Amino acid sequence: MYWHTTAPSYRPLATVPENRVYVPADAAGAFTRSCLAFTGGSVVSDDRKADAGEIGLSGRTYRRISISSPFGNTLVMVTDGHLPYPFGREVTGYRVTRLTDTLAKAKSAGATVLWGPHRAAGRNSALVRFPGGYVAEIHDGAETPTA
Repeated sequence: MYWHTTAPSYRPLATVPENRVYVPADAAGAFTRSCLAFTGGSVVSDDRKADAGEIGLSGRTYRRISISSPFGNTLVMVTDGHLPYPFGREVTGYRVTRLTDTLAKAKSAGATVLWGPHRAAGRNSALVRFPGGYVAEIHDGAETPTA
């Protein structure tokens, strides 16, 4: 058994990872209220006509709710549940300085770009599968999408 007797000491993260949650329309209000009550967060934006191209549904719109809280940022994507592969498999989004540089580095380490890059909501984003199967969204630009 390992026991910590000293608090960890390390630099804060340069950017805050973004939790990504897909919910159906009939649960969006309850989920958002519950999330805000638990985290003490606030809604940064609530775009009911967001470009669904950012979730692989070009030519359509969807509702995107951005939440900021002491627990981090959360991007709530309100959909009908019919998502093209690989959407819905990623649970975290990571902001980087330059998406193209990060994708090149990820590919050289054995990662596969599953989708993107795509420009929407003030940022370029891509979905990447890393060795071992972990899928994440990586983006540059805006910290959290705004309406």
